[in-house]
Amino acid sequence: MKPVDSAAEEVCTTQRAAELLGISVSSVQQLVEAGVIEAWKTKGGHRRIPLSAVQAYRAAASGGAVAPSVPQAAAATVSVLVVEDNPMQRALYQHQLALWGLPLTVRFCENGYQALIEIASHKPDVLLADIVMDGLDGYEMIKTILGYPELAEMHIAILSGLAPEALAARGGVPDGVVFFSKPVNFDELRGYLRACCAQRLRNKI
Repeated sequence: MKPVDSAAEEVCTTQRAAELLGISVSSVQQLVEAGVIEAWKTKGGHRRIPLSAVQAYRAAASGGAVAPSVPQAAAATVSVLVVEDNPMQRALYQHQLALWGLPLTVRFCENGYQALIEIASHKPDVLLADIVMDGLDGYEMIKTILGYPELAEMHIAILSGLAPEALAARGGVPDGVVFFSKPVNFDELRGYLRACCAQRLRNKI
């Protein structure tokens, strides 16, 4: 009898990873290319993904978890709330923000209702929000926030794949709100967050 290769049982193909995660093969490939899910290629050019990486992604994509980019004990951090209903996007944002070494404490919400509760409880310094979401969408959520003077100092950015004409039909980008088109240019987003950090930390001194 041929012995079982235990190492082979610890890896899977992109197809199998997609089945385990309940997403498309192309989504898995995008996550691998972005470095969110660890993988390597065989000599034949086929991707192999550790099952542990699949499990880690699934845990990270569950949403609602705090994902600090620096130790929580740091003296001064900037709080960021990311509102995104797509678990793959949430995991991608979490991965990217953690790479930048900025003094951030990051929380995630899946919809506008969750976000309003989170904002009332913690009042984040920076809000990054998708627009198209079930229930209370990001646009209505942001309009609600802008109606509260006590939240006027919050930095707000929209991250959306909406076409300019679709956004204009909703009233355009509100004054004082920054817009990032999806797929997000992470160099631009990093620069924006650096500026937010510099201003917030300077005000907190």
